[in-house]
Amino acid sequence: MVLNQKDLIKQWETEENYAFQGWDFSHINGRWNEPDTPWDYKSIVNKYLKESDILLDMGTGGGEFLLTLKHPYRNTYATEAYTPNYELCLKTLSPLGITVAQTYTDESLNADDKLPFSDNMFDVIINRHESFDLEEVNRTLKHGGYFITQQVGNKNSDKMMRKLNNNFEPYMPHHTISNYIDKLRTLDFEIIESNEFVYPVKILDVGALVFMAKIIVWEFPGFSVKTHLDKLLSCQKEIDERGYLEDTGHRFYLVSRKCSERK
Repeated sequence: MVLNQKDLIKQWETEENYAFQGWDFSHINGRWNEPDTPWDYKSIVNKYLKESDILLDMGTGGGEFLLTLKHPYRNTYATEAYTPNYELCLKTLSPLGITVAQTYTDESLNADDKLPFSDNMFDVIINRHESFDLEEVNRTLKHGGYFITQQVGNKNSDKMMRKLNNNFEPYMPHHTISNYIDKLRTLDFEIIESNEFVYPVKILDVGALVFMAKIIVWEFPGFSVKTHLDKLLSCQKEIDERGYLEDTGHRFYLVSRKCSERK
């Protein structure tokens, strides 16, 4: 059924106001198609994580991934910056014995990479799609400990950002695997393994795009259906003619080991 413009706008506004919690994108399953990465992040983490290790999961979301690791709860710590997710973690993770810390309370500070923990505290720090400060990782990681991260690279959403963003500027141009490898080596970390994946994304309806753009505010600053209506209608026309919108996805991961004692 082809919707008229009034009904489309109403549908998009519903997507804009959808209550997003945790880090769960199942709402757009089948509407946003992209391939799996050629690596399995969970398998990589499990390769280096021992039962006795003290583990930190940076930016845990709702703890969905963390719980799949089934690491002993008494040895598990998590951070989360986004207040609704932090409150969810207090309900779901804290009763299990997992220590949860909110990394900031004033979102304008954008300090979610500062870690409220002691020096040399963790054996393994994992980070999936969360910002980080390598000095803080170095400070809180034990000698011989592992830092394992999967990141959204700087080419991610490039085509959609160009379509939707006014006064487009490349997003985080220095957020590259090579830059982080160089910085880690400067801090005397050994790079154990790494990989990078740039891939095509197909967006099958504009509602899914609205849902994502409203969540990923760092890629789509100032986005709303009202302010970007002309651009969304243009996207709808492209879907009507071609069947999908084309975008770019970008992921990379790094496993590194801290070689020197922090002084």
